Amino acid sequence: MEGDGRELVHRLRDLLRSIRLIKQRRAEEQPGIPLGLVGILSQIDGLSDRCHARELALRARLDPSTVSRAVTALVAHGLVERRPDPDDRRAQVLAVTPDGRTALSDTHDWYARLLDRALAGWNADEVAALGAGLHRFTRDLEVALENHDNLEAAR
Repeated sequence: MEGDGRELVHRLRDLLRSIRLIKQRRAEEQPGIPLGLVGILSQIDGLSDRCHARELALRARLDPSTVSRAVTALVAHGLVERRPDPDDRRAQVLAVTPDGRTALSDTHDWYARLLDRALAGWNADEVAALGAGLHRFTRDLEVALENHDNLEAAR
């Protein structure tokens, strides 16, 4: 596996470079969401209107200060709003604004068009295998980072 592992490290580096280029191109062509904040906005959207910043940090596996800065930027761009928590008036919940939902939808459409172009020469089985392989890889990688003794725990 050592030789295969080294080759995989090179392929992962290529993938990360491609992702960085995709993000830069998306920011140029679809600037509705500031660079680096699509993931956080998607997480807030996925947590509905009951999203607390601390829960967001846990789910995203980010430092609370990182989440705080991201939320501040999203609020400043009108993509997210802070609302009083109806169950605890001392707390605030985060909610995606209508503009945020539109920007998120437009961004997801942009990514879908890009992937459709990139995978135009692939058949459905190849696309499904890529998706399944990436899912398994990311799941096993997370387990390896948390429990380096047993990768089978992820399956």
